[in-house]
Amino acid sequence: MTEATEFDDDLLTELTEARGVPGYEDQVREIVRREFEDSVDRVRTDAMGNVVGTLEGDSDYSVAVAAHMDEIGFMVRHVRGKEDGAGFLELDALGGWDARVLKAQRVTIHTEEGDLPGVIGSPPPHTLDEEDRNEPPEVEDVFVDVGLSREEARERISPGDLVTMDQTTKRVGETVTGKALDDRICLFAMLEAARRLEDPPVTIHFCATVQEEVGLRGARALGVDVDPDLAIALDVTVANDVPTFKKGEYVTRLGDGTAIKLKDSSVITSPKVHRRMKAVAEEEGIDYQLEVLPAGGTDTAGFQHTAGAKPVGAISIPTRYLHTVTETAHVDDVAGTIDLLCAFLASEDGEHDYTL
Repeated sequence: MTEATEFDDDLLTELTEARGVPGYEDQVREIVRREFEDSVDRVRTDAMGNVVGTLEGDSDYSVAVAAHMDEIGFMVRHVRGKEDGAGFLELDALGGWDARVLKAQRVTIHTEEGDLPGVIGSPPPHTLDEEDRNEPPEVEDVFVDVGLSREEARERISPGDLVTMDQTTKRVGETVTGKALDDRICLFAMLEAARRLEDPPVTIHFCATVQEEVGLRGARALGVDVDPDLAIALDVTVANDVPTFKKGEYVTRLGDGTAIKLKDSSVITSPKVHRRMKAVAEEEGIDYQLEVLPAGGTDTAGFQHTAGAKPVGAISIPTRYLHTVTETAHVDDVAGTIDLLCAFLASEDGEHDYTL
C-alpha cells in the first residue's frame, strides 16, 4: 500500500458500521457534526436532518458538495406468529433491495428500548418443492426470526421500528468491504476533503444529505436552501468487473481510478464541468475513468431539479456488489476520489464558465 492510499480506517469503519436508514440517519449525523467541528467555519442542520458544513471563501460564488448519509434498510410492518408460537417480523423496504441477497442474513432491530438481533429466515432448499425453488423471491415475502415468542416479540417490537443489516467493515487485500459503503465511503471522502482544504477561493458547502435512497429528497431541499452556483455529488457507482459479466457491462473497474460521471438515469452532467474534472485529474496525475451508468440516480439530479438551471457534476467511487452487505471498493480509488475532489475545489475560483 502506498502512502497515498493510507487514510483513517477507524473513521471509515465507524461511518460504514453506523445505522442510518432513510429519515433516521441520527447516528451518522452525529459523526458528521463531530468531524465538521474542526474543519469548517460553521455547521447547520435543517428540519429534514441534512447537515451542511460551510467553508467561507473570498467570493460570493458557492459550490455545494453532497454525499448522502442514509443506507437502505427496513421498517417493521407487522409482528406476526401463531398464538403460543414464535414471533416473526414482516418488513417494509426503505430503498431498493434485491430479495435474493437477503436470505439467511443477520439483522438488527432498533426498538425504543434498545437493539435486538434477528435473522432473515431461509428454509432449507431440500425441503422446498420444485416450484418454490424456482420462484424468484420477493422483498415483501421476507420475514425476520427474532428468537422470541409472539407475545414477547409484540411487547418489545412495534410497527415502525427500524431494521438494518448486521455486518462489519474489513480490509480484503487492496479493497475495503462492508455494508453501507453506499454512500458512507463517499461521505468519508467528503469529510476528508473538508479537513484538507484551507482558505478556498469560493465558499464551499459540504452537504451530508438524507433520504437519497428514497428519491433524492434531502438534496432537493438543499437545492432550494443552499442554492449553489455549482453542485458536485459524490456517490458510489457500479463495478461489474467480475466473472459472468462482459466488459461492456462493467461500467467501471476497481483499481482503475476514481470515476467522473457523464450520466446516470437521473442526470446528464454538465459537459464543461466533467471536462474540467478530467483536465484537473490529468494535470494532477490522478487516475480516472469515465462513468456512463445505465440505471440509478444520485443527489446530482436533486440539486439540478430544484435549484434551476445550475451546472452539476459528480465524482463516483467504483464499487462491486452494490446494495448488499458486502459492497466492495478499492482503496486507491477512494484515495483518488479525495485527491480529485480537493484539487477541483482548490482550483475553483468562480470564474470558470460552465454555461452552454
